[in-house]
Amino acid sequence: VQPTMLGVWSLLLLWGLATPPCQGLLETVGTLARIDKDELGKAIQNSLVGGPILQNVLGTVTSVNQGLLGFGGLLGGGGLLGHGGVFGVVKELSGLKIEELTLPKVSLKLLPGFGVQLSLHTKVGLHGSGPLGGFLQLAAEVNVSSRVALGMSPRGTPTLILKRCSTLLGHISLLSGLLPAPLFGVVEETLFKVLPGLLCPVVDSVLGVVNELLGAVLSLVPLGALGSVEFSLATLPLVSNQYIELDINPIVKSVGGDIIDFPKHPVPVKVPPKEDHTSQVTVPLYLFNTVFGLLQANGALNIDITPELVPVPLTTTELAALVPEALGKLPPGRHLQLSLRVKEVPTITLQSKKASVSVPADIHVLPYVPQGTPEALFKLNGVVTLSAQLAPSATKLHISLSLERLSVKLASSYSRAFDVSRLEEWLSDAVRVVYVPKLNVALDIGIPLPKILNVNFANSDLEIIENAVVLTVAS
Repeated sequence: VQPTMLGVWSLLLLWGLATPPCQGLLETVGTLARIDKDELGKAIQNSLVGGPILQNVLGTVTSVNQGLLGFGGLLGGGGLLGHGGVFGVVKELSGLKIEELTLPKVSLKLLPGFGVQLSLHTKVGLHGSGPLGGFLQLAAEVNVSSRVALGMSPRGTPTLILKRCSTLLGHISLLSGLLPAPLFGVVEETLFKVLPGLLCPVVDSVLGVVNELLGAVLSLVPLGALGSVEFSLATLPLVSNQYIELDINPIVKSVGGDIIDFPKHPVPVKVPPKEDHTSQVTVPLYLFNTVFGLLQANGALNIDITPELVPVPLTTTELAALVPEALGKLPPGRHLQLSLRVKEVPTITLQSKKASVSVPADIHVLPYVPQGTPEALFKLNGVVTLSAQLAPSATKLHISLSLERLSVKLASSYSRAFDVSRLEEWLSDAVRVVYVPKLNVALDIGIPLPKILNVNFANSDLEIIENAVVLTVAS
C-alpha cells in the first residue's frame, strides 16, 4: 500500500426516511444517543485499518484470477478477453495484477431525513510485465458509488444493506514501463469491467463491521445479583445534518429473566442541543429508579448496625444522656442495635446540576442480643437524604453517596413519647460511618450505559438536567 496514492470512492448510506410518530417513550424512559458524524467516519476508517478487508481484495485478485491480463486472467487464455475473445492479440501483456490498494481517506456528509453520503479516497496500484519486456506499474483512480438501505434485523438492531454499487474509473497513470496507446485502452476497459466485482465487496465488508458495532446497541448488561438491563432500539434512527439519533429502550429483567416494570416519570425530558463534533448520551431518571428499585426489592438497602460496626459507643449510656425517658428500665452500659429497613423505593432527584437520593427507612432501636430478637425500645420513621456524586466510565455511570441529613419522627415507643430531634445527630453518626459505605458498595454496579459505535464516555463532560444526566464527549 502506498500512502501517497489518492483517489475517490463515494458511498451513499441510506438510513431511511421514517421518523417516530411520538416522543413520549424516548423522552420519558429511554436512553437518547446522538452519534456525531465524526464517530461514524472513525468507525468506517477503523474497519479498513484494523481488519483484513483491503488485503482480502488483493488476495482474491492474485489467487483466483492469476492476474487480470495474464494467463488465466481476463486477457489470458480462457479469460474474458483472451483466446477467442475480442482482444486475443494482447498475449504479450501478461500477469497484470492489483498489488496495491491505498488506504482510503474517509469523509462523509449527513443528509437530514435521508442518510449518509460517504467518500473514500483511494488509488489502485497494478503491477505486471509490459509488451516490450520489463516491469510495468500503473495507478488508477477509482470512484465507487453505492446505495445502502437501513433495515431492521430480526433481533431488532439497525442493519445496513447494500442495494446498488457502481464504479467510475478516473485517471490512469503509467508510473513505470512502456505501454502502447492501444493496450492502454484495453487496460482501461478491463478495469472498468472488473473493478465493481472487486471493490463493491469491500463496501459490503465495511458495512458488516459497522453493522456489528450498531448491533452492539442491543446488549444485555448484568447488574450483579440483582438482574440485568437489556437495551433495544425503540424506533428507526433519525438523521440530522450533524448526528444520528438513536432511541434506546432499557428493559429491566430479574435474575430469572422476568421483565420488571418500574414506575416511569410522566414529565418529558428536555434534552439540550448537541454541539458539533461531539457525541451525546442522555441517561434518564428511569435508569436510576431501576437500580435503586432492584436494590430495595432485594433487601440490599437494609442493615443492622451492631456495636462492633460503629467506632463510637452505641450503648444505653449515650442514649440516656439524650432521651432518658426512652430507656424504660434498661440500665446504663447496655449495648444497642440499630435496625434500618427500607420498605419503599428511594426517591432520586435530578435537577439544577445536582443529584440527591431520599431513602425512607424504618429505624428500630433495640437492645443488642447476639442470639435473640428483643423488643424494640422505640421505632422511628426516618428519611435519609444523600448527596450523589456521579462519574462516568466507559461502560457505566458511577454513583457515590454522602450523607446530607437524617430526619426522624417517632412511630412508637416502649415507654412514652419523647422529642426525637435530640437523637438525630447521634443516629446520623452511625448512619454516616456504617450505612452510607454499605450503600456505596451496593451501588458499585453503577448505571449501565449502552454500547454506541465504541464511543468511550469515560472522559465525557457530565451535566445534570431535569430528570436526566447528559454525557458529552468530543469526537
